[in-house]
Amino acid sequence: MFTEKQRDHVRNYVLKMAQADPRATGGALIGSTAAGVEDSWSDIDITFGIATGSAIETVIDDWAQRLEQEFGVLHHFDLHAGSSLYRVFLLPNGLEIDISVTPEGDFGARGPHFHTLFGSAQQQLHTSPPPATSHMIGLCWHHVFHARSCIERRKPWQAAYWISEVRNHTLALACIRLGESAAHGRGVDKLPAVVTNSFADTLVRSLDEQELRRALAAVTMCLIAEIEQWDTTLCARLQPLLQEFGAPQIKV
Repeated sequence: MFTEKQRDHVRNYVLKMAQADPRATGGALIGSTAAGVEDSWSDIDITFGIATGSAIETVIDDWAQRLEQEFGVLHHFDLHAGSSLYRVFLLPNGLEIDISVTPEGDFGARGPHFHTLFGSAQQQLHTSPPPATSHMIGLCWHHVFHARSCIERRKPWQAAYWISEVRNHTLALACIRLGESAAHGRGVDKLPAVVTNSFADTLVRSLDEQELRRALAAVTMCLIAEIEQWDTTLCARLQPLLQEFGAPQIKV
């Protein structure tokens, strides 16, 4: 595994590489480092503004070639978000490097953790709205019904998948309600125990049919309780069907 010294070396290399490139008009730290909570497991999150007239894809391709030559990248993949391109690199020592490039006109903070290193950035704070809760509730009841049908069809692996998805989306709803990040489980560990304790029973402990039914019943009850917090009228409409499909009697 990488050391903190190795991580600092790679981050400094990336920063100097970008500063030496006239196409980079600004750079900033994001993620855990910018938030001041970096630890020995943190990866590198760094973002750059790219000059008008320079294709961000060309810039990141050029930089990727440099990183491959310098560090022997094992693999990388791309994520697109608005006008930004994120390229995620994996080094042989397990270090992850997340480099994002954005046209200079859109370059700026998209959240509370943005520490400018050089150049210029837009001053206004860009925040992404949380997922629509109605859509997330819809996903949850959809997943409950599919989990039940998979149990009845003797598809235990798929049933376990859907049960986990119900849990993940229900926890995301709780995060949004209580002002925590709903993305990728980031806010779950900040939720109060009174919220999370009941979710322990939603974990699927085996692929046995009775266990799948038990876990589905547990997660369905958590979902009903969460919907009640958001919309009592909607909960009253959904609860009978959710209990019928998601919380059936365990067969003996």
